[in-house]
Amino acid sequence: MDDIPIQVLFIALGILLVLSAFFSSSETSMLSLNRYRLRHLVNNHHKGAKRASDLLERPDRLLGVILIGNNLVNIYATILVGAIGMRLYGQAGVAIGGMILTFIVLVFAEVTPKTMAAAYPEKIAFPASFLLKPLLFILYPSVIFVNGISNTLVRLAGIDPEKKGSNEHLRPEELRTVVDEAGDLIPDQHQGMLLNVLDLEKTTVEDIMIPRNDITGIDLERDIAENLELIRTTDFTRLPVYAGDINNVVGVLHMRKAARFLRGGDENVIERHIREHMSPPYFVPESTPLHIQLMNFQKEKRRLAIVVDEYGEVQGAATLVDLLEEIVGEFSTDGGDNATEDINDIGDGWFHIVASASIRDINKQLNWSLPTDGPKTLNGLVFEYLEMIPEGLCSFEIGSYRFEIKNIGENMIEAVTVSAR
Repeated sequence: MDDIPIQVLFIALGILLVLSAFFSSSETSMLSLNRYRLRHLVNNHHKGAKRASDLLERPDRLLGVILIGNNLVNIYATILVGAIGMRLYGQAGVAIGGMILTFIVLVFAEVTPKTMAAAYPEKIAFPASFLLKPLLFILYPSVIFVNGISNTLVRLAGIDPEKKGSNEHLRPEELRTVVDEAGDLIPDQHQGMLLNVLDLEKTTVEDIMIPRNDITGIDLERDIAENLELIRTTDFTRLPVYAGDINNVVGVLHMRKAARFLRGGDENVIERHIREHMSPPYFVPESTPLHIQLMNFQKEKRRLAIVVDEYGEVQGAATLVDLLEEIVGEFSTDGGDNATEDINDIGDGWFHIVASASIRDINKQLNWSLPTDGPKTLNGLVFEYLEMIPEGLCSFEIGSYRFEIKNIGENMIEAVTVSAR
């Protein structure tokens, strides 16, 4: 090396430092690639993305070829700096050269290229894959040898080096964070819908059902004139049909079919006409998660379900519209939604609320966080807290919410005013 002109040694050192920067930036950029965007680009036949994806299939081999190359160029750079320092300053030049090389490698071959690679991984990783793939082929025996030793040590530590990490797939809560932080990529309305879809698994049919006391239905044991008046005046598209008691649901009548026997006079309509035109009832357990029920509605081609508990007792009714509102938000329907009518702002932070109102509807409309893991209605929440029907009007606090009972019926609380502190 003493016969090589010093200018050539400096040129060779510069080339080695450039190669060191290349390997450093390649490592960071390849490992910083967004795996989901990478798959999207691969599906769209992006050649650079395809090469990068192939390399990332075996990250141990990718790291092996990068680190072998990086260490080789850094070691040879150290040898060249020692030779240059010896020529220029003798023995002292070796120490001086070592300190200077450390600074240059850190700044120009490590920190700077890795910072750029982390900021723009695709711009560096895709071009770098042009060189890394053939380099892996050339150094394959060395890579296999090095990986064989390192993988053995990794296995001794109880880790499978060939097993893909748990970050290959997003968990629901992680996907929620991705949607939340999507910013301008997803409109706010669409963000809300996507988040609501993710929440379907946490919500059951019981949470959205119409309570049995609020069900409007046709009682076959009731006078036929009353039933016909109900059919003519109802705002609902479908009505449950029962015999004497709501627990004895025998069918569901669609108002479109009712028009077939309403053409004549009322005196010509009998119970048999209702039974002939109703469809069989569709029963679902109250604990069914909403994402399952949505698929069941589609599978069964139904829009109204009768909700029952574990003993077969009817607890309420759920409609496809109620379920879809959990995703897209409330919208006007033929049956209407009484949530707004149940909650009235009376000023100074107080709200007059009908006690039969759903706690989930109250939380949605007022952006509150009343507990939903127990009773589903405000009346049930008050009962659970007081453990009795109060004999008179009273006030109390649940968490950060103050309640004042305003109206009490024979067996339930009818109205409450509530304030959030």
